[in-house]
Amino acid sequence: MQNRFENPLIVQSDRTILLDVHAPRAGECRQALVPFAELEKSPEHLHTYKLTPLSLWNAAGAGFTPEDAISVLNEYSKYDVPQSVEAWIQETAGRFGKLRLVEGYSIEVPKKFDKDGNPSEETVKEEYLYMVTDSQNVFREINASRVGKKYLQMAEYKEPENPQTTLTENERKFCFSLPLTLRGTIKQELLQMGWPVKDDVPMGDGEPLEINLRETTLSGKPFAIRQYQKEAAESIVGDKGPGTGFGTIVLPCGAGKTIVGMTTMSLLKTNTLVITTNISAVHQWIDELLDKTNLTRDDIAEYTGESKTIKPVTVATYQILTWRPEKEGPYPHFSIFKERNWGLIVYDEVHMLPAPVFRVVAEIQAVRRIGLTATLVREDGCEGHVFSLVGPKRYDVPWKDLEHSGFIATAECIEVKVNLPESMEIDYAVAEQRKKHKIASENPAKLDFVKTLVEKSPDDKILVIGQYIEQLNQIAKMLSCPIITGKTPNSERDEIYRKFRTSEIKVLVVSKVANFAIDLPDASMAIQVSGTFGSRQEEAQRLGRILRPKERKSRFFTLITRNTVEEEFGSNRQKFLAEQGYSYRIARCETVADLDEELEEKFCLN
Repeated sequence: MQNRFENPLIVQSDRTILLDVHAPRAGECRQALVPFAELEKSPEHLHTYKLTPLSLWNAAGAGFTPEDAISVLNEYSKYDVPQSVEAWIQETAGRFGKLRLVEGYSIEVPKKFDKDGNPSEETVKEEYLYMVTDSQNVFREINASRVGKKYLQMAEYKEPENPQTTLTENERKFCFSLPLTLRGTIKQELLQMGWPVKDDVPMGDGEPLEINLRETTLSGKPFAIRQYQKEAAESIVGDKGPGTGFGTIVLPCGAGKTIVGMTTMSLLKTNTLVITTNISAVHQWIDELLDKTNLTRDDIAEYTGESKTIKPVTVATYQILTWRPEKEGPYPHFSIFKERNWGLIVYDEVHMLPAPVFRVVAEIQAVRRIGLTATLVREDGCEGHVFSLVGPKRYDVPWKDLEHSGFIATAECIEVKVNLPESMEIDYAVAEQRKKHKIASENPAKLDFVKTLVEKSPDDKILVIGQYIEQLNQIAKMLSCPIITGKTPNSERDEIYRKFRTSEIKVLVVSKVANFAIDLPDASMAIQVSGTFGSRQEEAQRLGRILRPKERKSRFFTLITRNTVEEEFGSNRQKFLAEQGYSYRIARCETVADLDEELEEKFCLN
């Protein structure tokens, strides 16, 4: 019988959870925590998780109940779970669904009034929604709140002609109305109050488009949807009834999020707007659609800084959406949301969705939508906006599950500690914090370590990734290899990526422009020389660049300057990977010669 005191968890009354990584069941426990808890700290021995309202509401959106969360905590805890924590989970998670948006009504109003206030005979239709609750206490709280007074009106519920949503007797009594245009705004506002709204308003179908997946790709390879990809797409589409058609899918880089998007398109068969991170990603989406669906060039358009056309399937960049000619002026390209009768919007790398897009709440709420990401972490704290406006997490798979199944590569993460040259120690000591990070990141001693790692890995296809352009230019010159930065023309960028994929080049230096939505399937090794302070999402994306399935194990090296702020930022970046079950091994090297010995002994570099 399992000794309870060998269990890996300690659940504390402040809703923090300590995980002993050395306990026998630590691995399976970590995976069980992923759906509903957030990792805060991941040092060597005890990892700290935190239960938050948003983590529980995202879990609820994916069908994970409060009872499921409590069961996991009791299953893995050394000691009794505090009753206060169980009660808080029940109460907090139970808030999801207490408030529901449902279909409403429309009224005809005069289109305009003359100077004397007389209405014109011509009318327009104004549409309204109902927000209902089963609880009189919740109804009273919302009605008395600033949000309720500003956006909502108490209303008498009237049954629509062809109702698609079933209401309880109490929901018919405790009812507000609001203009359709406030659908997104009210969800954002109430989430901040601690009341996540369940959106059960039926979605419009959009203009139909026959989209089918091929069984053999255009390039002649057999093509089949993996089970988890099918389940992810179906979790969004559902039965196409109220409460379905929107949400976020969380899958590792390399697990085929693009295929999940295309599968969703094939299930809905409608005009689709895809928004992604950069022009290279736009071209990859178009190539994938042509290769794996029945769509032709005549069906697909690119909407970027280089080409602005709109067709039944249009692929755009976030950058073009948020461009505006004047700093405080309007965003002219937001009009793309109204240009066609879209039936689906795909937000690729949704954790990168720019904050200004959240303001287009009216246009994007009536359209089915899917967010694709490897991590819901946002460094700007806008996870709540993604939850409210794109949708809650509907599906995720732990990275290690897919690794064990062979769907993503096995990866080893290695942190190499590098000394700062003595000549730079005084400059570092007197520098302000941001400058300290730059000095540590650009440590010139890292260059010899990069060169050694590349020379020791002749069979690998290697990405050298960093933050600072001058440093990357030095490395590219030293290695005599191409470099891609934000200033690299798109045509040149696509050609370099092509050569890397076809092995015409085996080493490529890239700035942070390659963090997102770039498919480099044969990359087997990454060397990270610098990062964006403590960005967890960046760490996940960079590891993802080498996770496409392959025969050899992938290796992810991070060069950190010892005894500097880089160590602190590095530990924060690693939190997300620790949550997914990856651990960083440490290579402690005084010199490059030490690196040879350390890696050959411990990490089988050759």
